[in-house]
Amino acid sequence: MRGKSALLAALSAVSLVVAVPSRSSAAPTTFTHPGVLVSKPQLDFVRDKVNASAQPWRGAYDRMMAHPFSSLSRVPKPRAVVECGSYSNPNHGCTDEREDALAAYTLSLAWYITRDNRYATKAIEIMDAWSATIRDHTNSNAPLQTAWAGSSWPRAAEIIKHVHGNWPNSGRFATMLRDVYLPEIVNGRAATNGNWELSMMEATLGISVFLEDRAVYDKAVSIFRTRMPAFVYLASDGSLPKAPPGSGIDTRAEIISYWHDQSTFVNGLSQETCRDFTHTGYGLAAAAHIAETARHQGQDLWAEVRERLRHAYGLHAKYQLGAEPVPSWLCGGSFKQALGPTTEVAFNALNTRLGIAMTNTQTLTERQRPTGTDRLFTGWETLTHASNPA
Repeated sequence: MRGKSALLAALSAVSLVVAVPSRSSAAPTTFTHPGVLVSKPQLDFVRDKVNASAQPWRGAYDRMMAHPFSSLSRVPKPRAVVECGSYSNPNHGCTDEREDALAAYTLSLAWYITRDNRYATKAIEIMDAWSATIRDHTNSNAPLQTAWAGSSWPRAAEIIKHVHGNWPNSGRFATMLRDVYLPEIVNGRAATNGNWELSMMEATLGISVFLEDRAVYDKAVSIFRTRMPAFVYLASDGSLPKAPPGSGIDTRAEIISYWHDQSTFVNGLSQETCRDFTHTGYGLAAAAHIAETARHQGQDLWAEVRERLRHAYGLHAKYQLGAEPVPSWLCGGSFKQALGPTTEVAFNALNTRLGIAMTNTQTLTERQRPTGTDRLFTGWETLTHASNPA
């Protein structure tokens, strides 16, 4: 582990939430399990649809079951220290950790739908291997790497512990999440690109649910609430986007630089739009995952972020679809890379459940079905969230 001083500092920061409650305190008195990204009613809906061979769920399930992440012969590759530099260079365990975490989640979904215990056994094997081994994340991408893997682990752990049961080392896994993962992510990173901090808060929130830690839950929600206006712009914010509190970004020139030299702001523009759509998609997906997990815990964050997310997905989907030329005022007239398989959770929440028309987002979402995995932290979201009213 990186050192007792760093760990104590991080956990001390968490304890301050308990000592000084704020208006954002919203953790449930009783946590709902499974309740990280997916809930039992959602999973039951999916299982029924797959068993009835209904589309798009059956196609999404077949794609998942054909993927190496669902393989019963998978051999986990845990490391004591995962070292990840910028863009995973060096890559000492980075890909292995992320993919093992996603595999554990994939296998837990496979078990839930099939009730074939071999899938649960393999998921447990992977989680046990890592909880027995990992002690630290290092190098410049350590917070983001920790966030990505830390977003997937509790999704799997929730299903296995609270539905399957019979997991003797679940306590050791919980200790791993608290001692190895939380210290790296719980305080956020205000001055980074927004996808970093949103992914860090997604992992923090998911871990807090698995640990039933109300203080950590409240801290994740508090940081999320200040990060969202600094990641997605609305005209009601004023002439300039909000800056992340504590970032030191406070002048017009600094904000424009932080928004990758974009100086014209419209509803739905993201802080990373003019960097590329791929990292924008990471941030939007993490935000949707946070709101969905909070909903399972009885808190309506969707009401707080619906306008930002509907405009953000609408704007980016429009240009991703190529329906019209990118105007010269937007990122110099061009954008980079793809939005990725990031729309299903938000589209389901905003369109299926809230009835908000999202024409461009719907077209893009349906065109991409059935989505697979980005091999980072999203996976099988057509299966779990397409037209899912639960």
